[in-house]
Amino acid sequence: MTKGFPTQEFQTRVAKAQARMLKQGLDALLLTTEPDVRYFTGYLTRFWESPCRPWFLVIPTAGDPIAVIPSIGAVLMARTWITDIRTWRAPDLDDDGVSLLADTLRQVGPRIGTPSGIQSHLRMPLDDFARLNAALPQPVGADGGIVQTLRLVKSDAEIEKIRAACQIANRAFLRTPEIARAGVPLERVYRDFQRLCLDEGADWVPYLAGSAAPGGYGDVISPADDRPLAVGDVLMLDTGLVHDGYFCDFDRNFAVGNVGAEVNIAHSTLIDATHAAFATARPGATAADLFHVMDKIVTGGAGGSDTGRYGHGLGMNLTEWPSLIPTDHTPLAKGMVLTLEPGIEIAPGMALVHEENIVISETGAEWLSKPYGHVMTRLSI
Repeated sequence: MTKGFPTQEFQTRVAKAQARMLKQGLDALLLTTEPDVRYFTGYLTRFWESPCRPWFLVIPTAGDPIAVIPSIGAVLMARTWITDIRTWRAPDLDDDGVSLLADTLRQVGPRIGTPSGIQSHLRMPLDDFARLNAALPQPVGADGGIVQTLRLVKSDAEIEKIRAACQIANRAFLRTPEIARAGVPLERVYRDFQRLCLDEGADWVPYLAGSAAPGGYGDVISPADDRPLAVGDVLMLDTGLVHDGYFCDFDRNFAVGNVGAEVNIAHSTLIDATHAAFATARPGATAADLFHVMDKIVTGGAGGSDTGRYGHGLGMNLTEWPSLIPTDHTPLAKGMVLTLEPGIEIAPGMALVHEENIVISETGAEWLSKPYGHVMTRLSI
């Protein structure tokens, strides 16, 4: 698969944003986070792991975006479709791009919006943001959900990248019996599974979580420890690997020998729940609809558990909007990519979780991850 996108993809995204900006009376968008900047530019680098430098993208209501970035990033930004690249030597302890950004924003107009809703954040020092606002005719306000709305629905080209990430993870999960068996420490399984992901084509593996315990597990976000896998354990691995800047996010449960009838029944129930949600997922249904159809199967309609949701959006971030919760009535639309992630309690403090990835089509849904069977893969003892 060809890496990146053609310029037309980014121009279309910008044009859609500009149309929404005009309706809301905004002169420009100010973007500061890695996925938002990349969404409109194609600027892909791991250098964002360093928090010492801020990065800015300004999208005016007319014309192409303007990059206001540290000079260390100018060469790579020039390889994208962006031509107006304004730089400063960073880090600058006195003025880390604030004056340059303020000059740029004053040129495009006084009404500036930036993503401010749920799951957004401002990736610049709060003190610098205050200095920026003091240098502008009026403070930067909210973007009214423009960026979130655009990123919610994926283009066909984006979907293909997520599909490719899922296929890589599918292959890695199929190879899990090569690295996991009774007696192997969980931390070694984690390291080896990441190697499998890379071997199968992942660019990197930013997220890997899971657990291993008899009769289920207490949580699904803890780091691995050195406890060896034992007969009767359920091993769960949940991976968010990246292919060309896009995530997959799904898990698999494995049985180490005989895990008992209650665990097998619980796992089968989770599979039923994901299939029920898959059958419900179509344009016009809501995120809440998917929650309720899964919750009826796993809890009898009790309203979920302390984990809070049964899935979420997926794309350039591991988790995106919406959330599959009873109060999220976001309507599903063609091109939305979602995870289905029901959990079920087996005993107090012990649970199972299962997760799949889907995309909404014109008439229903399509699996992106290869759906798991009702019977867990059994590992060697």
